[in-house]
Amino acid sequence: MVEPMDHTKKRNWVETILRHIPGFRGYLEKEYRRDSDNLQREWLAHRLELAKCSVDNLMGLLAEGGQVDQLATLEQVRGRIDHIVARIRGAMEGYSGFFDLVQIDEEVLDRVYQFDLSLAERVEQLAEAVERLPRCPTDLSCAIGEVRQSLDELHRLWDMRHELLAGLR
Repeated sequence: MVEPMDHTKKRNWVETILRHIPGFRGYLEKEYRRDSDNLQREWLAHRLELAKCSVDNLMGLLAEGGQVDQLATLEQVRGRIDHIVARIRGAMEGYSGFFDLVQIDEEVLDRVYQFDLSLAERVEQLAEAVERLPRCPTDLSCAIGEVRQSLDELHRLWDMRHELLAGLR
């Protein structure tokens, strides 16, 4: 995940000069926050899509082996991953209602960044769990249940993030 302050290290000399113009500094910082938010959401979506490839491969292996009992459940998991990816990618870029404010309460912004960090950790844990799904159908049932719970939790966390950015929490 890209930290917002990383953008300051990549500033060109024109941006550095323009930051001294009243009001322009807030505009640049707002743009940096939007860029960071977009990069973070793209990373989350990409990581989940990589994990979904593991589900696709597992479904192929099970189908080839004639073990079709778990295919419907795996298809549901695949659909839930697609759904959260769509929600993440479809979120308003930069949450303009939140980031349009030039002066943002730093405490709230810190909470958003902390939340995003925990969200990235959850996505990584979920992706690893999906990628570790057992190839044996007898072991698969319990593991799929855990993945489904993790997906439900991720959807809940995404709702919480949206509420936090909308100022409801």
